[in-house]
This record gives sequence, C-alpha cells and structure tokens, in this order.
Amino acid sequence: MLKKTTFLLFLTGISLQAQQQLTVEKIMQDPRWMGTFPSDVRWDDHGEVLYFKYNRDNDPSDSLYRINIKSPGTIEKVHAREAVALVPETGSYNKDRTKKLFTEGKSLFIYDLRKRKRTELIQTDEHIGNPQFLADENRIVFQTGANLFTYSLSDGHIRQVTRIRKGEAPGKKDKKESPKAQWLREENLGLLRVVNEREEKKEQSREYAEMIAEKPPYTFYPGDRQITNLQLSPDEKFAVFNLRTPGDSRKTVVPDYIDTSGYTTDLRTRAKVGEETTKTEMAVYNLEKDTVYPVKTGALPGLDDLPDYTRDYPGKDWGSAERALMISGASFSPDGKHMVVNVRSKDNKDRWIALLDPENGNLKNLDRQRDEAWIAGPGIGWSTGGGILGWLPDNKHIYFQSEESGYSHLYLLDVTTGRKKALTSGAFEVFDPFLSADGTHWYLTTSEVNPGERHFYKMPVYGGPMEQLTSMTGNNEVSLSPDEKHLAIRHSYSNRPWELYLKKNSVRAKETRLTSGRSEAFAAYPWRDPELIHFTAADGTKVPARLYLPEKGVKNNAAVLFVHGAGYLQNAHKWWSLYFREYMFHNLLTDLGYTVLDIDYRGSAGYGRDWRTAIYRHMGGKDLSDQVDGARFLIAEHGIDPQKIGIYGGSYGGFITLMAMFKEGDTFTSGAALRSVTDWAHYNHGYTSNILNEPYNDPEAYRRSSPVYFAEGLKGHLLIAHGMVDVNVHFQDVVRLTQRLIELGKDHWEMAVYPAEDHGFTEPSSWTDEYKRILKIFNTTLLKEE
Repeated sequence: MLKKTTFLLFLTGISLQAQQQLTVEKIMQDPRWMGTFPSDVRWDDHGEVLYFKYNRDNDPSDSLYRINIKSPGTIEKVHAREAVALVPETGSYNKDRTKKLFTEGKSLFIYDLRKRKRTELIQTDEHIGNPQFLADENRIVFQTGANLFTYSLSDGHIRQVTRIRKGEAPGKKDKKESPKAQWLREENLGLLRVVNEREEKKEQSREYAEMIAEKPPYTFYPGDRQITNLQLSPDEKFAVFNLRTPGDSRKTVVPDYIDTSGYTTDLRTRAKVGEETTKTEMAVYNLEKDTVYPVKTGALPGLDDLPDYTRDYPGKDWGSAERALMISGASFSPDGKHMVVNVRSKDNKDRWIALLDPENGNLKNLDRQRDEAWIAGPGIGWSTGGGILGWLPDNKHIYFQSEESGYSHLYLLDVTTGRKKALTSGAFEVFDPFLSADGTHWYLTTSEVNPGERHFYKMPVYGGPMEQLTSMTGNNEVSLSPDEKHLAIRHSYSNRPWELYLKKNSVRAKETRLTSGRSEAFAAYPWRDPELIHFTAADGTKVPARLYLPEKGVKNNAAVLFVHGAGYLQNAHKWWSLYFREYMFHNLLTDLGYTVLDIDYRGSAGYGRDWRTAIYRHMGGKDLSDQVDGARFLIAEHGIDPQKIGIYGGSYGGFITLMAMFKEGDTFTSGAALRSVTDWAHYNHGYTSNILNEPYNDPEAYRRSSPVYFAEGLKGHLLIAHGMVDVNVHFQDVVRLTQRLIELGKDHWEMAVYPAEDHGFTEPSSWTDEYKRILKIFNTTLLKEE
C-alpha cells in the first residue's frame, strides 16, 4: 500500500504529464492560450515612457500599455481617452529635435518638447500630409490635396506653392479630328465664302480676347496620371513628384461562397504575372520659372543592356527600345542644394542611384547595381523601389545599401567626387541602419555573430569598429530612446517567445526584463530548443537547418521535413519563429517519435546574394534538391527509414511539397501541400517576374518551375489544403491541379477546402482541422496506422 505522500506525488506526476501532453487541438487553439507578448514597441518623445501593445487583461484584442522607466516594475494600461491625446510616434522634427510636426485627421500640430506643449496650427477641409521643416526652420511645408503649401511659424501666413489640378487642361481636345472630318471641314470652308469669313472673324476675336486678357497663373494638369511623392526642396526652389499611369490589367475574380448576404460574391483581386503595365515617371516643378518638366533618364548607363537569359531564345526579336524604368521619390540634402533619386528597371536587373539636376531634369549616375537575377536584399528592397537612401549632415555624402560584395552592406558615396566607401564588410548582412541625432554615429543591426542571431551595434559615421550593444542570444529588436540613453529590446529565443527588456546604452550594461507574458499552461510544457545544424548538399554546399530529435525510447525511425513559406524568409535561426504553430506541431511530432528537419533551402533570407538568387529561373531546382539532400542526411546520420519520410509546408512550402511529391516520389512517401502555388504563370507580377522573368519572354523558366507540369509523377500519398477566399494564391491554382490529377487517373490524393479562409488562416477550427489531417496522413503512411 502506498503511503499518503507517495500517492500525492504520484497523482501530481500524472496531472503534470497530462498538462504537458500536446494535441493538435491544444496547439492550434486561439494563440492567447500561450500568454501575452509585447509588440509595436515605441518611446514617448522624452525617452521616459515605453508604449507597447499587450493583452494582460485577456481583452478581445491587444491594447496599449506603458512602462515608466523610472518605475520599470509597473505595467499600466493606457485608457482610450489618454491614448487619443498622446503625441503620435510618426512626425518630423527640426534639427535639434526640440519641435515636432504631426497630423491628426485634418489638423496640423506642432509639439514643443521643451515646454511639453502641443499647438494646433491649421485645420482644413482636406487631409493634411507629410509636414516637414524647411531649411529656414521658421517655415514648414505640408501637402493638401494635390498641392504643397508653406506655413510661417512667425506670422501664420499660408502660401500655396504648387498649382496642380487633376485631369486635362481646359480647352484641350481629348480626341484629334479624324481625316474624314478634317477633309469635310476644309472642303466646306473652300466652297462657301460666307462660312469662311465668319470663321476668320471668330479666330480674330479669340486672338484679341487672349491678347487683352490677364494671363492666368501657371497650372499643371497631369491628365490621367496620378500625382505621388510630392516634395518641396528645403531651399523652396523646386518641387518634385512622381506621375503614375495605372496599368490596364485584367484582375482575377475570387468567389466568396459564404458571404453574409447569402449570395456568392466576387472579390476582385490581383492581375497575373506579365500583365503589369503601370508606368512611373518623375517631374520637376521649377518654382522660380513657374513650369514643370520631366526628369530625363536617357543618360543612365546600360539602359539597352539585355539580360543574359535572352541568349536562350536566339530566334526572338528583343527590339532596341530602352527598358522601362521606375523612379522613386527624391532625397534632398539638408541644405537643398543636391537631390538624389532611386531608379529601377522594370525587369529589376538594375538599380541606379543618380544625382538630379533640378534646373533641367537631367540625371547623373552615381552608382549602378546590376544583378543578372534580380536586385533585392536587406535595405535594398524589391521591384517597386524603396531601399535605404539618405544624406549625412555634411550635405555631400549619401548612404545606401548594396549587395556588391555578395552580402548587403552599408556604403557612403561622396556626390562631389563620386568616391564610394564600404562602411561594413564580411559574410553577414546589415539591417535598418540609422544615424544618431547628432550625426556622428550609426546604429545598425547585423548578423555578424551568427546568421541565426541579430544584434544591435554602434559605429562611427565614417566607418570604424562596431560596438555590440546587445548580448542576449537570439533576436534583439531594438528601439532607441530619443535621448539615446536607453535601449528598449524586444527579445526572443528559439523556445521562448518575445519579451521586453530595458538596457542603458552601454556595452557593459545589463538587460532588465520588463515583461513576463507566458501563461502557466504554455510554460508547463518543456518546449524544445532545436539544434541548428548544417548538412552537405550534393553540390558540396553547407545547408543550414533546424533539427528536432526524439528520445531514443520513442524514436520511430520516421521523419518529416518542413518547408517554410515566402521563399525569401529565414527559419533556421535562434529566435521565436514566425511559424510558431508549426514549431509547436514539430514538438508534438517529436513527442510521437518523429525526427523533424526544417531547412533554410536555397532562396531563403539571411545568407547573402548567391543564396538568395540560387532559384533564379528554376524554382523547384536547388530549393527542392536541398530537401532531397536533407532526407539523405537523415537516413545516413540519424537512422531514418528511407520508406518513412514525409514533407509538408504552406505557400512556397506547399509549392515545394508538390514538386517533391511529383518529381522525387522515391524520396518522399507522403506530403501535405498547403495554400500552394501550382502554376507560377498564375501568381502575381511583383514577386514572380523577378525570379522567373515574364512568362511570354521566358516560358522555359515557368515550365520547369510549375508543379502542374509534373503531376504525372505522383507516386505517394498527397494532401492538398487551400482556403477558398485566398486572394494571394488563388483557389483556382488547386482547382486546375486537381483536374490534372483526375485526368491523369491518379490515386492516393485528397483535397481539403476551407470556405472561410484567406491565405493566412485565422480561425482556430480551420487550423485544427488542417493539422489533424496532416498528422493523420503521416501516421497512416509513415507508421502504417489505421
């Protein structure tokens, strides 16, 4: 007979074991069961209070909370009225950061940081946007409608700077006279003298009226083009803006079968790749000469360079016209004397940073970045422009990021001499660099310690040793206080979600944790710290991955490979995964005896330019062979049965799963393809055209990259799961694929549809149903369970 204390310990052990046991229903429930974790961290303008989103009180959604750093142990909820009265985070400062401009609704405010006083300057009938201090800080500029206005802080005088009106200029004929109409008119005037005389009198009257009339002020009419990025130079001599001509492309319709109305409704979504016809130009508004003229791109080098892939189509006429370009908004030097612009080719093979001469609209190339795959990377951005680009306070150096060395690093360039200098270098990448308030230092995040870690650094403005200011292993997302005395750090580790820390801005200072949001139920389970490993691919490349190993007593010699989505994303790292549900599912699989491998295949983020572009013109090439080589690694090094290997993933991961099941059926026994692309010619333009070019220009790239062309290769068991109102990867993708599978007479496949779900599922019931099906297919095919 057990003693009382022994019996109680026995019962406690059973209770703890039951609490720790994972089920699909448990891990796929509303994420609030895990606890509350801080997000959207920001400082007040005085560096005294931290604000962040949190949910300590189990509200329907996250609310705004605050911590006063003088009493960091107290977390207070910010009530709605108080939140409305806060000075917004967004706004613009004067040089010494004593005043801040911001807008609320249709009002413009200025906040005096020394007096801690906010003052309403203007209230209008239209939205006010982009207020900025000018070189004369007694004057500010803001945009209302399609025009810029200046405001004098000394006397309150408002002056309209630009005159831009939508549409065509008055009197301008929309259509030219047809040849037939012109002939009839001239014939009539020649035959009938009275008609001719009357017409001459009308013309003389018009000319006289124009001669004596007061000349109207100059007004620019953009026609059917949209005005964007309207900016005034700090010296108030020029304005620049973009002219955007929307493309006339056909949009795909996604039906919603469970709309509230009870009727099927159509959601108009995006166009397919290759149908992007949007045109972007730039113009200069010369305020002294009161005229507008276009920015001229013809002097940029390499405009007629053909991409290398065109050599694969020797019979195709590529023409001789210059490539279409996209110009981003101008960046002005602090004194307004220099302007630089960011220009991209629409095929995204080139990025130019160019000096703009506002007197004539000419561009002078300062730096050309060329990539035969596509221009991208941290701080560089994708095809629509953007990227890091700005000025040092000395008015002659610009800064930007480039993958010139194979990794994205920070550069300076002297616009007066053209000399360029790399401020950082090495086999790592730079993220989110920004200048200190006094312009003497950089603050930046890098992966120098390890590709799977992120740390925050300080570096002299013209380069030099970097001081590492964070020390906690994992990811350190830093928000620097306005006075630069403190770091607010949102930190996480592989098996610990995000928490908020405070640290003095010093290498030697220690971090103090401010939040502790894990629930008891979540903390009760011993979440695994997956091992970061590298295995050797067939081509000799070291491939990074996360490895989950089961205990010897439960190991079943079966394995599951997870393929992360997004393509350009990193998941083999040391911080809390964006795929937290999948991470928990991998713990469940490992409890059941599975070995799990999560690979940062070729095309993933975090490993430099060559890794990023290894999938160019062949998605389902190196990114798929990395999965096959990962399976072989598990067989050779961890005793996995070659007949007991499954694969799954969503979005890009679903695409790779389909390619694996169709092309590598001898490697993978079963797979689950979730919200997967089945034919890249049906995906969007911005993402796909970079990697595969355009389908009518490079059809071979699309044929070898699209699973629908390889469906006849299916041998194993396949689950296809898709949301029916997916406006990213349309449900049409899997409908077309299932028809192919039907026509091919394939067995051992099934499809699960989710009528209420978009690309990213939101309903716990949908997550639960989907992952119960995934678990079932692996248990029944890899473990032969009924």
